Amino acid sequence: MADDALFTIGGQEFKVTSPDRVFYPATATTKLDVIRYYVEVSAALLPHVQGRPATRKRWPEGVEQASFFVKDLQPGTPPWLGRAQIRHRSGPKFYPVFDTPAALAWLGQVAALELHVPQWRIEQPAGPMSVTNRSDERFPDRVVFDLDPGPGAGLAECVDVALALRERLGPLGQRIVPVSSGSKGLHLYVPLDDPITSSQASEWARLAAEELEKALPTLVVSRMAKSLRPDKVLVDWSQNNRSKTTIAPYSLRGRETPTVAAPRRGRNCLSQVCGTWTIGRFSTGSPTVWTPFSISIASPLHWPRLPATPRPGYRGGQQSG
Repeated sequence: MADDALFTIGGQEFKVTSPDRVFYPATATTKLDVIRYYVEVSAALLPHVQGRPATRKRWPEGVEQASFFVKDLQPGTPPWLGRAQIRHRSGPKFYPVFDTPAALAWLGQVAALELHVPQWRIEQPAGPMSVTNRSDERFPDRVVFDLDPGPGAGLAECVDVALALRERLGPLGQRIVPVSSGSKGLHLYVPLDDPITSSQASEWARLAAEELEKALPTLVVSRMAKSLRPDKVLVDWSQNNRSKTTIAPYSLRGRETPTVAAPRRGRNCLSQVCGTWTIGRFSTGSPTVWTPFSISIASPLHWPRLPATPRPGYRGGQQSG
């Protein structure tokens, strides 16, 4: 095992212990490889996670061994790492907020291969003691649909569903940004001009998923029941809940090989099946390290009128009292 190493990343001194520890045995990908990846894609990754309290999934002994999710800051967290105190019913928890290349490098140091974030941002700028009060609502700046193929379906069917959803949403559908999940499915992000409530986002996404299921009953399912899923694609709308998170764009995945949740670029990116990409497709200066999708769009957002009747009080992105 190599000696510990001291690096300077983004002006922060950073100690890496056991840099040659292998996290992905199938590809001999080491801790240092993971750290290098996160630093190299930081310019593309950070805009998607800045201001979002992060949950991590850790594999301390590598992907062939046990993993676990972590929300709280663990002992030994560097003092310069951004953090937010979120008040839950069970009490307050401190979450890390990733806002610098050095913060992303820390993910590799603690074997946190996966980075999961909500669709909303904290109410105050991230800092050593940034606080957001617990309330009944959060205010997401994007809506996400997680397309998850069931047995007998695959990524090709996910692309078919994505195209159908894009068409059904009209002008709003042209904003969809697809991200191959790094696993077996596809994430579709709809950027918002102005934040709405998590309840409104979840309700709108649920209606969209249910209407798509009605239109394509042999291809789409909007309910979680396993018995409904063979040969179909689940359009999971639930990750818009204020308590849920989604794998961050550009995050690694803890699979046999170091796959990446990769945003897809280009107007016709949904017209072809995009395979799973791995860490080897990304390097400094490579055209595959794409700029982040925009969440600042000049034209006003108009929710599409779905055929289903919205719940009482719902008025296209505004909640009446």
